[in-house]
Amino acid sequence: MSLPLIALAPLVLLAAAGPFVLHPGRRPGRLPRVAEAAALVALALGPAGLLQLWLSGPQVLSFGGLALLRLDAISVTLALLVAFVGWAVIRFACRHLDGEAREGRFHGLSLAAIASVLLLVQAASLPVLVLSFVATGLVLRQLLLFYPDRPQAQRAAAKFIRVWAAGDVALIAASVLLWLGPGTVDIAALTATPTLPGLAQLAVALLVLAAALKTAAFPLHGWLTEVMEAPTPVSALLHAGIINSGGVLLITLSGLVQHSAGAMAALVVIGGFTAIFGALVMLTQSAVKTALAWSTVAQMGFMLLQCGLGLWALALLHIVAHSLYKAHAFLASGGAVRAVNAVRKPGPVAAPGLGAVARSFALALVLYLAVAAGFSALVGEKSPQALALGTMLIFGVSYLIAQGLADTAPRALTRRTVAASLGAALAYFTFQVLAQAIWGPFLPAAPIAGPLEWALIVLAVLSFGLVAFAQALIPLWAHHPSTAGLRVHLANGLYLNALLDRLIGGYRTGPKS
Repeated sequence: MSLPLIALAPLVLLAAAGPFVLHPGRRPGRLPRVAEAAALVALALGPAGLLQLWLSGPQVLSFGGLALLRLDAISVTLALLVAFVGWAVIRFACRHLDGEAREGRFHGLSLAAIASVLLLVQAASLPVLVLSFVATGLVLRQLLLFYPDRPQAQRAAAKFIRVWAAGDVALIAASVLLWLGPGTVDIAALTATPTLPGLAQLAVALLVLAAALKTAAFPLHGWLTEVMEAPTPVSALLHAGIINSGGVLLITLSGLVQHSAGAMAALVVIGGFTAIFGALVMLTQSAVKTALAWSTVAQMGFMLLQCGLGLWALALLHIVAHSLYKAHAFLASGGAVRAVNAVRKPGPVAAPGLGAVARSFALALVLYLAVAAGFSALVGEKSPQALALGTMLIFGVSYLIAQGLADTAPRALTRRTVAASLGAALAYFTFQVLAQAIWGPFLPAAPIAGPLEWALIVLAVLSFGLVAFAQALIPLWAHHPSTAGLRVHLANGLYLNALLDRLIGGYRTGPKS
């Protein structure tokens, strides 16, 4: 079996990281450009791997009987994504961190982090997966301590490494149980397992726990919102790449996870609650980067929900879209603030009443059902899970329509908001069809909805609908005294992060390196 070309990308990055050990300080000569060139080479190996996959089909690189790396549609997609985001972050950091006291150290660690994640998304066996997760956590901790004298950075790094290490322990335990149960650590063999023996059922539960910890799911989400003490490129690398690793774990082992109805139900509950909680807290944040961090919490919860519904191709699409958006959002956050401050502030916003909000939700659902019927006639029936997910997404668009249907809203705004809702429905089904066509053949189909699945679908749709309805009515009760108090509590994340600080002693400053 020939060597998958994209498997060389981690080696290229690690080779470029080596010289930074000797030059960890300020302005290490031309080495930052070497780092950028190495990231660009890693990115160029992505299309080469894609061509190799098209010409030769899926491949596995083995050594001594142990599968090391795999080349398939899923791994190539994720490797391309990681390499692109990594190159963009390195390129940005060459200018952003120019002259910093630990500039060389940052570039070396960033290259090592990207290499670790590239290894993670291409892992073909559980030992390689575990090794890449452990390496990623150790490197990211050092990046979070880029300013080691800041107590807030020490606290965030301390919380991160504890939560991440707990996920590593869960993953190691799951790997041992799978080795003792099905008797293999090969990912391809595990995903092809037709049934789950007793030990494997417990292993899948541990995999779900590991994924929840890696994605900063509720209630251990606090560390993700405190990493702003690190430089902006670290935030971009974390929120646009590393935080997706829990979803990558679930998608990689989707054939195994989907055998457990309990694991799927747990993902729906944990993911749905995290998504709603993160979205509510995000609305109360005044700082741009903090709001983006809470947005990541919500998005990771929604991704776990997609996995729990068995919509694996859409979960992968979510990872790709969120990574690209969040990398741009963090790297461009400074310019965005300046641009907004330079724009003339608009006048009063049309506040929709209860009737306008109700009409907006009804209109959005009608448009969505019409589009769903049209797509079903063209490309076939959609699963209940996919339709439910689209309903949750359209609830968010209903807020826009509510502004357009307010009594004082101009007709132009009404037309724009209705067009936006129609566009969102069309985009959802279009991307769903594309994702299914690209990755669907390599991932399990959504399970047939039984009583448990229907109960979870109804619960998720009603929960998202009620929250979206309440958000649309915010202008009506935003100035009520009780609402002001609730806003303060939400802005502080209901103080769950403070409880985590107390549990781990996070208020005490930790080591400086």
